[in-house]
Amino acid sequence: MAQPRVVTIHYTLTNDQGEQLDSSRVEGREPLSYLEGAQNIIGGLESALNEKNAGDQVKVSVAPAEGYGEVNEELIQPVPRSAFEGVDTIEPGMQFQAQTPGGPQIVRVVEVSDETVTIDANHPLAGQTLHFDVEVVEAREATDEEQEHGHVH
Repeated sequence: MAQPRVVTIHYTLTNDQGEQLDSSRVEGREPLSYLEGAQNIIGGLESALNEKNAGDQVKVSVAPAEGYGEVNEELIQPVPRSAFEGVDTIEPGMQFQAQTPGGPQIVRVVEVSDETVTIDANHPLAGQTLHFDVEVVEAREATDEEQEHGHVH
C-alpha cells in the first residue's frame, strides 16, 4: 500500500444553480490541506483527487450520497420553545449547539412559532449535488505523526 499523502488544494464549491457556496481562492484564505484516507474531506471529492499531483486541475460533481448525505426527515423536529431558555430572539437560519445522546450536535432553526421551534440537524449541504473546481497545489508524503494523528500538521 502506498504511503498516505497530504494534498493541498485550492477549490471553489458551487451548487446546481451555479451559486458559489465556498472558496479557498478568496483573499485572505489559504488553500485546504487534507490527509488522504483520514476522512478529512467528503468521500466523493477525495476519490476524484486520488493520484492527482501538483498542477492538476479537476472539476467534479459530488452526489449527496458521496457528499453530506440525503436529507434525513427524522432530523427535522419541532421542540418546545422553552428548550431555548435564556435566548430572547430565535429566528430561522440561526444555529445552536444541542446536547444529544451522541454528543454535541449543531442544529439550524427552520421555523419559529409561539410554542415550538422547528430545528434541522442535517448538514446544511445535505441533499445537494456539490460542484467543485479544484487545483492541486501540492501533494507530499504524510509524516508518521500526521498518520498517527489522522490530520495534517
